[in-house]
Amino acid sequence: MHKNINHSGNASNDAGAAEGISEVRRQEALLKTGALQDAILNSANFSSIATDAKGVIQIFNVGAERMLGYAAADVLNKITPADISDPQEVIARAEALSAELGTPITPGFEALVFKASRGIEDIYELTYIRKDGSRFPAVVSVTALRDAKNIIIGYLLIGTDNTARKQAEAALLKAGALQNAIFNSENFSSIATDAKGVIQIFNVGAERMLGYAAADVMNKITPADISDPLEVIARAQALSAELGTPITPGFEALVFKATRGIEDIYELTYIRKDGSRFSAVVSVTALRDALGSIIGYLLIGTDNTVRKQIEADQKLLDQRLRDQQFYTRSLIESNIDAIMTTNPSGFITDANKQMEELTGCTRDELIGAPFKNYFTDPMRAEAGIKRVLIEKKVNDYELTARARDGKETVVSFNANTFYDRDRKLQGVFAAARDVTERKRLDQVLQEKNVELESARALAEKANLAKSDFLSSMSHELRSPLNAILGFAQLMESDALPPTPNQKESIAQILQAGWHLLKLINEILDLAKVESGQVPMSEEPVSLSEVMLECQTMIDAQAQQLDIKLTLPVFAESCFVHADRTRLKQILINLLSNAIKYNRKHGTVSVSYDMSTPKFVRICVSDTGTGLSAEQLGQLFQPFNRLGQEAGGVEGTGIGLVVAKRLVELMGGSIGADSIVGEGSVFWFELLAVLDPQLTQESKDAAILQHIPTSHEGRIHTVLYVEDNPANLKLVEKIIARRSDIRLLTALNGTSGVELARVSQPDVILMDINLPDISGFKALQFLRLAPATKHIPVIAVSANAMPLNIETGLEAGFFRYITKPIKVDEFTEALNIALDFAAQHQPHAD
Repeated sequence: MHKNINHSGNASNDAGAAEGISEVRRQEALLKTGALQDAILNSANFSSIATDAKGVIQIFNVGAERMLGYAAADVLNKITPADISDPQEVIARAEALSAELGTPITPGFEALVFKASRGIEDIYELTYIRKDGSRFPAVVSVTALRDAKNIIIGYLLIGTDNTARKQAEAALLKAGALQNAIFNSENFSSIATDAKGVIQIFNVGAERMLGYAAADVMNKITPADISDPLEVIARAQALSAELGTPITPGFEALVFKATRGIEDIYELTYIRKDGSRFSAVVSVTALRDALGSIIGYLLIGTDNTVRKQIEADQKLLDQRLRDQQFYTRSLIESNIDAIMTTNPSGFITDANKQMEELTGCTRDELIGAPFKNYFTDPMRAEAGIKRVLIEKKVNDYELTARARDGKETVVSFNANTFYDRDRKLQGVFAAARDVTERKRLDQVLQEKNVELESARALAEKANLAKSDFLSSMSHELRSPLNAILGFAQLMESDALPPTPNQKESIAQILQAGWHLLKLINEILDLAKVESGQVPMSEEPVSLSEVMLECQTMIDAQAQQLDIKLTLPVFAESCFVHADRTRLKQILINLLSNAIKYNRKHGTVSVSYDMSTPKFVRICVSDTGTGLSAEQLGQLFQPFNRLGQEAGGVEGTGIGLVVAKRLVELMGGSIGADSIVGEGSVFWFELLAVLDPQLTQESKDAAILQHIPTSHEGRIHTVLYVEDNPANLKLVEKIIARRSDIRLLTALNGTSGVELARVSQPDVILMDINLPDISGFKALQFLRLAPATKHIPVIAVSANAMPLNIETGLEAGFFRYITKPIKVDEFTEALNIALDFAAQHQPHAD
């Protein structure tokens, strides 16, 4: 509680005024007698050194003698304070001040007092050197001493021994100038009291720290009134217990030790005028007169807030560090891996429980032991540590650990170097994971992979054999069919019309031939799909275009069976992501089935639905007899005709299987719904797209549109290289209908190349399987020769697998026509080639 410093009432005012005058006179008497000066100068808590203007020591108090070991006679009028200071620090201070103030300062005494000589209050840390050569850190406060004319007559250097955390503030008083220098310092709160504790002196430092003006407190209160009352009470209780005598809480508790001649420095919370608080370190000295009687007390205080905050921050930091260490330890111990650290020499410095289990040793046994001792191959273990030190990091380094009981465990190490905060190498941090089971599984997996590779090789060999067989079978079946269908087509369109009986026979030959070709194609398609040999060229495809093409191909079948065919009008933007050829194959299969298995005078309708996000559904509906649930379950199974063979309908029962595989290869799905007696709906879904691209068919159409098709007035030469007489005869018959083409023939590849070089034909028709060299080899010779490299070469082959066609086009054939030849297709390809040749005739040299 603060003491009430206001008085009321006339009598009280008069008494107070009289008492104030008396106290002022008492203070003046103290100063005049020099008792206060002597008390301060004789304090052993401060080194008070006063110099003349040149720095030579004039006063060297008992505190300086005690701290520095010199007697005053050793230094007075002999040396400067720089001579008892660390010379390196004096030089460093001169350099720092020169840089700070922008003026050269000579190392020596000038560096210690330069700021004070410029009227700047200066406090700094400095190492003093005692007479015996030992050193101690001091906090030095420097003040210039001036006379009445403000001329510097010397300097006052007050030092406190900083080894014991700033024990106290000393004051030196030499005449009026020394006294003013001490009590005008703002860095210390200097409070002098009378013997009863009433404040007599309250310096500018005290005013700055506590917020009171000197007039607010002098002759009115004691230092206890501006101190934390609870701390004052606690101090009284502590001192009573320590000294074994009752001490009254209040000012007595603050100065009790000093009254007994005991040097006293303690921490105390001061209360400012505005009620705020701050921590202070207070040094207390009893002031005595010449007879040794106590005439007052000097309390010098320094603001301890910063140090207290630093201590609090350090305490918090220490706690956080302990928490972090606990957290880190918990992480290490909870890890499933065996974790350890080593120093750079490879000796273990820490380990977790898992490492203990791995080695069968306790943590205390592991720490300090060589890392390599716990592995079956110590040299490899030691090499691992060295490798980490060189490369900074190592992963998946395998070692076999051996426990104390002989148990061996294969482990995989991940390790890296670690450093202290100054980036000094501390050692290696390593984590070892038990990979015994993984190694066993790897071995099993490796064995399985070997088996799988063996099975894959056998499967590839079987697929290759199947592919070779299919290619050979396709060629062998198509070659005779080529002659049968080709000549039948010529007979059907011969200039001399056939008789009715002949016409019927030709129709049956063509129907049987085309059906046989379809069966061959379906069987080959199924084999190709199942062996994964179906090349897909997916692109945006217009459903409208594809449906029109399918209608052209299926109309005749529908008319023949009197089936009404209803097709939708597709939106122009209705495109799907598909292989155009395979999409037509799927639609033709579904339409053909819907027509074949329909009832008489029935209908087949196609619809589409774009309501499913990202997909288009195409539905083919018929009015046939429908399928039972059991039959629906058997759909899409190879060679299953669902009893339709009883009705005499031709087919292999594999078309739907091929359609299903093709839809799935294009990322879609297919299914069917049916009601017995009403009909069936077959549907499939494909991914919808927005931006169509120009297809090969549209490119061909563009070429045909811009290339002249008239061949009147010119005879073209066509060379046909073929070893099969029937095929030769067929092409001769087809070309014989045209008067603008002269046909040359060769029976093998070598003679064909030579004949081409001599005759320079416009177009060459080339079989692939020739008796001497293949059609591919012959094409290569033609392209290498300048005279024939420009001639378009059309492949005419019974090798009709998609891969064969793709390979042929990539090799450089202009077109690739498969046998059996379709006369219209053959004629169109020949016309395109002739037009191309006319546009690309070589220029004469």
